[in-house]
Amino acid sequence: MLKRGIPLFFLLALNLGLVFGQEIVTAEKYLEAVSEQYGSIRDYEANITIRSGNTDMVGTVSHLTPSFLKIEFTKPADQVIVFNGELLTVYLPEFRAVLSQNINQSRRSTATGASMASAQGLSLLRRNYVPSYDTGPNPVALDSNNTRERVIKLRLTRRSVSEGFREIVLSINPDTKLIRRIEGRTIADGEVRFDFTNIKVNQGIPEQRFIYDSPASANLYNNFLFRDSD
Repeated sequence: MLKRGIPLFFLLALNLGLVFGQEIVTAEKYLEAVSEQYGSIRDYEANITIRSGNTDMVGTVSHLTPSFLKIEFTKPADQVIVFNGELLTVYLPEFRAVLSQNINQSRRSTATGASMASAQGLSLLRRNYVPSYDTGPNPVALDSNNTRERVIKLRLTRRSVSEGFREIVLSINPDTKLIRRIEGRTIADGEVRFDFTNIKVNQGIPEQRFIYDSPASANLYNNFLFRDSD
């Protein structure tokens, strides 16, 4: 009887040792690892699709640290969003209008939701939101229509009512730790989704890419979001 119990004892001890020997990666630690991954990226470009309600916008996004961002849309055709760290410019070809806004340090998170997929954006998210796993720490299907693509989903809940999104869900590629999708629920209970595909990092994007010359025939509207004194 004693001899039979000895192998069972060592088997249990081995299993317990494996369980307690593994480091538990909390949602907060995982988000920190994703943030560190983006901290090592000098520049990236990707295809982007933005869905708000039933409206889709499609284009290419370019980012250069620390704050350069440009989205060139094919849908709507020729629409452009450019942020050079200080000035946000939006060209709306349908209205032949150029909207511009000076963005100071405290306003930078308002530039565009796509900026959340950057080292600075993730730093703000870690500061202003509480992360948790959406379903657990293991990879899951991106959605019901794309079950082959596996991601780790983090659900971020705002710390204060002043944040623009009630909650945010990040879908992260488990191999690259790059953000595949961002889903945000606004204070008005609307939903906005950002999809990033064909991501390329550290390609040597120059600052000149973020210089934008608006069409001479377009009407210019300054401070369309808020006044500098606000």
